[in-house]
Amino acid sequence: MKALLLVSELEDYTISFASGVARHAHVVLAVPRRRYAHLASWIDPAVDLHLMDWPRHRSLSNPWFLHQLTRLIRQERPSVIHLLSNSTLWLNFAAPFWRPIPLVTTVHDVDVHPGDSDTRTLPAWAPQLMVRQSGHVVVHGEGLKQMVLERYSKSPDCVHVLSHPAIHRYADLARQYKMARRGADGTLRVLLFGRIFAYKGLEHLIRAEAMLKDLLPNLRITVAGRGDDPWIFQPLMGEAGHYDIRNRFIEDMEVAQLFLDADIVVLPYTEASQSGVLNLAAAFGKPVIVTDVGELRATVLPNRLGMVVPPGDVEQLARAIRTLAENNELRSSFGTSALAWATGPNSPERVGAQAAAVYREVVGTC
Repeated sequence: MKALLLVSELEDYTISFASGVARHAHVVLAVPRRRYAHLASWIDPAVDLHLMDWPRHRSLSNPWFLHQLTRLIRQERPSVIHLLSNSTLWLNFAAPFWRPIPLVTTVHDVDVHPGDSDTRTLPAWAPQLMVRQSGHVVVHGEGLKQMVLERYSKSPDCVHVLSHPAIHRYADLARQYKMARRGADGTLRVLLFGRIFAYKGLEHLIRAEAMLKDLLPNLRITVAGRGDDPWIFQPLMGEAGHYDIRNRFIEDMEVAQLFLDADIVVLPYTEASQSGVLNLAAAFGKPVIVTDVGELRATVLPNRLGMVVPPGDVEQLARAIRTLAENNELRSSFGTSALAWATGPNSPERVGAQAAAVYREVVGTC
């Protein structure tokens, strides 16, 4: 079984997924040189990595790139082609030339998140056309599967659920460089990490902090990631001095230190499908507080990763933060469960085994 994986972004997800699948099948991974060259050492050596001069959407060199990619596919003769995202416009025009090789596409988000300016640069028809051209689709939960079935009229047998695997490379980096959590000083550190767009619910976290400023004077909030400027919510802050705002791209070593230092990772999203941040936090054994959106509840509660609150409910969010802040044993219990989940049922190797089984099923039906 040979699977050729294609993706133009989603580096952390791709590294975990491709490395996991490579334990169970021959994997050829074709990715942009500009985004993956510096990450090659994190990809399992069993992966046959092809760093390609993959142009941006608006480049006039896209037709030549598609020719090169199609030639690679014909040389490799894979059993299945798996697009790890449906967000690359130009692949729509090449897909018909790859037949009869079965095509699988992963849909991470059926709907574009509110405020997600990155994804909105792509014409709406492009990701939808990629799904329609694909014989099989992968999603990250049963709820998302139902959404795909309703929107694209796919057969249930052609829509497969594969969990987003745990993201271990930052925890591995911390171990490699013998990084340590900063010394205990009585501070309770809450981390909101990732792209800071409207759907991330930052405003609700800030309102929760304002409610807790007198109850938890040792509370500190770190907001780390590029996107919207968090300081626009400064008038809502209970104590502006309790915030560490890093509104920029966060380098790998800094990411590792942020998660080492965090006591709680919060995902107060107003809308979501699943979350890479959740899978990163689990690899560090960190408890989470998430909102009941997308697949978050279905992931967090059965695996005892943390607490779930209604989206937009500031009082419940504040109550959950206080509960974990005041209960070291509960935080520790959730953290232990999270690490066991990240290294066990949701490890890249286990998810990779499930993906290989999907590939065998896809090839068997063609």
